Amino acid sequence: MATGTNIRTYFEGRWHDGDVPIMRAADHGSWLGSTVFDGARWVDGVAPDLAAHCARVNASAEALMITPTVTTEEMVEIALEGVKSYPPEAAVYIRPMYWALDGGHLAIVPRENATGFALCLEEIPMAPPDTATTLTRTRFRRPVLEDNLTNAKAGCLYPNNARMLAEARAKGFGNALVADAMGNVAESATSNLFIVRDGVVLTPIPNGTFLAGITRARHIANLRADGVEVRETVLSFEDVAEADEVFLSGNMMKVTPVTAFDDRQYQIGPLTRRARALYWDWAHAT
Repeated sequence: MATGTNIRTYFEGRWHDGDVPIMRAADHGSWLGSTVFDGARWVDGVAPDLAAHCARVNASAEALMITPTVTTEEMVEIALEGVKSYPPEAAVYIRPMYWALDGGHLAIVPRENATGFALCLEEIPMAPPDTATTLTRTRFRRPVLEDNLTNAKAGCLYPNNARMLAEARAKGFGNALVADAMGNVAESATSNLFIVRDGVVLTPIPNGTFLAGITRARHIANLRADGVEVRETVLSFEDVAEADEVFLSGNMMKVTPVTAFDDRQYQIGPLTRRARALYWDWAHAT
């Protein structure tokens, strides 16, 4: 089922209107989960960090032992060609993806140079600026590289995210705040995490249990360039509860304010708004 509307799909060298079938029943990706993807945005005539997202899907493919078949530059060109068909005011989600077609050794290892590729465009509006979410704890944790593909944006990671979100929803919250293997805060079930305390922005240090996102890195660079102190550090759940502000960072909505963590309430604060303003100022200037 599609998330957005007005879908276009690039597959087998040309554009198709709609949500077209791209996998066969016997494809390795269909029955053994060898899929990777990435997500970028086209908003107000700009596609922030599009090349970085396209480069990352190639890196994710290599981590999953899938042979990338489209260069970063080619992928950017395909995406920019596709968004030309949308109205100027449209907000479009850009999703390049790979999957293995065949299996090699014991049918499990993806066969080299046997790769499917598609790029899907979906019209998905940006949320209004003060659209916030709430967080709660979850019993599920982020895996480590030794037992899962934490160095890739891989489809096989998302059932774990889904059960985190289902648990949070059952408790009446919008998202889950997730621990790493050591019990420290990693991120939410869907996005990277920032907190603000005494005017300093803090975010969990990347430790191999979660993807340190492209949008996360952009916020860090923008805030530091604007004179804000940003620290990557180890954070506990108590640190989040004691924060002055909390916000999430992801490609889909860029900045999502957090107004509650369990019974702790927050206001949407000045540095949350500043991070968003700096991001869009940067995006429209590049």
